[in-house]
Amino acid sequence: MRLRNIAGAREIIENSVFVMQDPSACRGRWREIFGNENPLAAEIGMGKGKFLMEMARRHPQVNYIGIERYSSVLLRAVQKMEEEPLANVRFLCMEAEEIETVFRTGELDRIYLNFSDPWPKDRHAKRRLPSAAFLSRYDRVLKAGGRIEFKTDNRALFDFALQQLETAGWKLEACTYDLHRDEKMREGNVMTEYEEKFVKKGNPICKYIIYR
Repeated sequence: MRLRNIAGAREIIENSVFVMQDPSACRGRWREIFGNENPLAAEIGMGKGKFLMEMARRHPQVNYIGIERYSSVLLRAVQKMEEEPLANVRFLCMEAEEIETVFRTGELDRIYLNFSDPWPKDRHAKRRLPSAAFLSRYDRVLKAGGRIEFKTDNRALFDFALQQLETAGWKLEACTYDLHRDEKMREGNVMTEYEEKFVKKGNPICKYIIYR
């Protein structure tokens, strides 16, 4: 059975205090929602929440928002939060394309893209989260000086992502084709579920940090 088809997942999410039930009502109100003026970071395509929740533990002075489109995947993160509530974490069940409906201009400090769907067919290129189309959306919701961090084991997707930067007007701050052999870039690295599996297999992990 595929995760996205777990019976009852949607109902559990709709009743969870950790999931924002009216995402558009959050736009411009995130600091009010968290009750502080701390920086805001979002992970788009957060999966089961391992990365986001570990980041929240390590950096309690930052507020984290996890965005996941599939309710049955988000369910796993909700279950983890029920076991260990974190005051600086909230979840959204929504499509990444809608990001501008939940964040106002300059509201986010950082965006994380981890092991995103590669959408390998050329006709689906605009659906790739590091595409120029999405970079334009990110640019509008990130504050001046904000950063995007992208990790993947998919070399073709990473090469595509790098090619998109000039088109979209972004600049590289740091880049590696083998994160776990890069002493500087792996410092403080938090692994996702997928990353742990790929590293065990010996697959190199690519990563960049970009800015405008």
